Amino acid sequence: MLGLALLAAAGQGIATEGGGGHYPNGAEDFMAGALPPPGTYFLNYFSYYTASEFKGESGDNLIPDFNLHVTANTLRFIHVTAQQILGANWAMHAFVPLLNVDVTLPDPLGSDSNFGLGDIIVDPFILGWHSKNWHFIAALDIYLPTGAYDKDDLANPGRNYWTFEPVFAVTYLSDAGVELSGKFMYAFNTENDDTDYKSGQEFHVDYTAAYHTGPWSIGLGGYYYNQTTGDEGRGAVFGDFKGEALALGPQVQYGYKNMSFTLKYQWETEVENRPEGEAFWFKFLYAF
Repeated sequence: MLGLALLAAAGQGIATEGGGGHYPNGAEDFMAGALPPPGTYFLNYFSYYTASEFKGESGDNLIPDFNLHVTANTLRFIHVTAQQILGANWAMHAFVPLLNVDVTLPDPLGSDSNFGLGDIIVDPFILGWHSKNWHFIAALDIYLPTGAYDKDDLANPGRNYWTFEPVFAVTYLSDAGVELSGKFMYAFNTENDDTDYKSGQEFHVDYTAAYHTGPWSIGLGGYYYNQTTGDEGRGAVFGDFKGEALALGPQVQYGYKNMSFTLKYQWETEVENRPEGEAFWFKFLYAF
């Protein structure tokens, strides 16, 4: 039924509310639970996501001729202080995304493409703990409705609502170089005032299993996503929809001096009430 909701919503220019959330699932990977040493860091995330099916609860394709392409380049700035709170280093960060969103739906809905600023993410209070083999991060990311948005467009870089997302991340790195990492998130969304649509709450985790040797890190990673409460509001005309998805793929990282370069591919499966596709990522980190 979410496919029908998407089609109905698309006619009103809100094609993405029922089928996606604020966070780009699968963005984090190696050492996701380890806050870096005190200093200032710049990261650039480049990603390309493409999907040609919109899966329903039974795994069938609900929307014929559906196509979605999202190209994103996101700038992230991190500052880790030397100050400690509760035994943890205090840090802060901000994400500034630029997106091109291209959506095709069956006639007579047609297609649309838009490029612009996405929704900026800020967090002024991140805490990171370290021990010999274990690392932990606790944070509260805030998504600001800064992105370009028009309720009459099918494709929107912004989502036109706030999201408040507690984050807990953990990394285990053995003496032999074996890593297990997970970034656990739970999103609380506010209502889109232009459409009277409130997206449900979302649990999701980015995960990695990897091996580190010299400057190289290789492994498998991806994400699990589960919408825990249904969509609400006058704009949610088709009721209580909940999405779910699992993604997995290879990833590799190379470290050079004060930089690192990460490549990864993710393939989605076990998808319900969401687009099903694949993502390609390139991430660059520079430590000042």
